[in-house]
Amino acid sequence: MFEWSEEHQMMRTALRQFIEKEIVPELDAFEHEGRPPYDVLRKMFATFGIDVAARASFAKRLERETAAEAAGGGRTAAGGDELAAIGDEEGGRSDPAMTLIPTIELSRYCPGMVTALGVSVGLTSAAINAKGTRAQRQRWVPDLLTLTKVGAWAITEPGSGSDAFGSMLSTARRDGDEYLLNGSKTFITNGPYADVIVFICKLDEGNPPAERKVLSFVLESGMPGLEQSKPLRKMGMHSSPTGQLFLTDVRVGRDRLIGETEDVAAGGREGAKTTFAQERVGVAGMALGIIEQCLELSVAYAKDRVQFGKPIGEFQLIQDKLARMEVARLNVNNLVFRYLEMTQAGRSLTLAEASALKLYSARAASEVAMEAVQLFGGNGYMSEFRVEQLARDAKVLQIYAGTDEIQITHIARDLLRR
Repeated sequence: MFEWSEEHQMMRTALRQFIEKEIVPELDAFEHEGRPPYDVLRKMFATFGIDVAARASFAKRLERETAAEAAGGGRTAAGGDELAAIGDEEGGRSDPAMTLIPTIELSRYCPGMVTALGVSVGLTSAAINAKGTRAQRQRWVPDLLTLTKVGAWAITEPGSGSDAFGSMLSTARRDGDEYLLNGSKTFITNGPYADVIVFICKLDEGNPPAERKVLSFVLESGMPGLEQSKPLRKMGMHSSPTGQLFLTDVRVGRDRLIGETEDVAAGGREGAKTTFAQERVGVAGMALGIIEQCLELSVAYAKDRVQFGKPIGEFQLIQDKLARMEVARLNVNNLVFRYLEMTQAGRSLTLAEASALKLYSARAASEVAMEAVQLFGGNGYMSEFRVEQLARDAKVLQIYAGTDEIQITHIARDLLRR
């Protein structure tokens, strides 16, 4: 794959038109006035039939699993890919590009919306879909996939950061046939407004924290003992509400324990790692959208901005910046295409491959955005010029879903194991 297909281009054009009509005029409200993004995202889903396609694809998956189980086969791996189901044929493989294209196009103007959307439709639904029982999946996944309900995936704690499991203090303690959940989470995307929350914690059996199993529970807003904070103030990604969660003796039944069993593979760590890999692919799509937009804005500005009697694009130093931006765009674009080809061929990225994809893409987006600010000069530092916002938004790509340093560790360890 070396270019988008005609169908892909049509989808990109249609999405871009929607975004420029429905989102761009209201960007300041999302970026500076605290307006949540969910209503406009639901409108996007309805406009393109994404909600209907996602619900239908989820139903098809369950039907195929039922047929396979009746024939003596096991359950197929389930993920959060129903969003990719536009044009999915019965029993066929959906086109992963149809998931990534909205990510790319939204990121050209409002990367924060992608984070809010991806965590709800992608990470939260996938966590339940991958390991949940059929009843749990039917109960929560369709509403998450269609954005009927907003989802949050809660793993990060105030004292953990990159050491998500080792420093995890949130606990689940058995109380008869139920559990009491306690702890706090921070930097939780959609936390202030989430209807459904996947809460990751450790089973407290009186054993040392390092030996405890990691379990995941599905919570819902309004449960006694669950407090959701107001949105936190951030450097960037203002259109993505981020908050804290506080749990004090939240009582849940086994029906809210994902999989309804404590005997989960690797104590639940492997499921979280799979979710991390999925999240890192999404970061690459976001990076591509940011880079494309910064490059287009920079080229236009270099043509129009006149200094010393001629457009600044005629100066070699400016040309160097534009050339480096284009190289970054090509490289990230090719990495995204490689992922799409692998997915179409039925291959999944390893955690190290996803880390390499994320590491390069995030760094490239941050570097290109900052160079765009530099090219714009004083104007680039002003919020009226969108490169200022994109530069702030791009930086977090090097932090969330695993910092650059964590990506390097994953890649290096994989190399050293060979």
